[in-house]
Amino acid sequence: MAKYLLLKHYRGAPAAVNNVPMDQWTPDEISAHIRYMQDFADRLQAAGEFVDGQALAPEGQWVQYGGEGKPPVTDGPFAETKDLIAGWMIIDVDSHDRAVELAGELSSRPRCRW
Repeated sequence: MAKYLLLKHYRGAPAAVNNVPMDQWTPDEISAHIRYMQDFADRLQAAGEFVDGQALAPEGQWVQYGGEGKPPVTDGPFAETKDLIAGWMIIDVDSHDRAVELAGELSSRPRCRW
């Protein structure tokens, strides 16, 4: 089995699926989405394919060693990354095809209007 990292994001999907940033979702949409993600993880865990997964805070900073003193904190070098990644999930599956299948399913409901 191979491990794959699935990165969950809520931008860049077709407008008909996801045209509102997550910070503008209703409480019901957020609750429904969390239920969907938990159900997805539970199903993968039952199949022995789930390793771990977490949501990420919307804030982001880039910190790196810059010599003696306080490390520099910037909003980069990849500022779009903090806007893109909302969470992650590690799966352990038999094939690349299975990883692609699960990634497609996971990305099918970025916004819960169903």
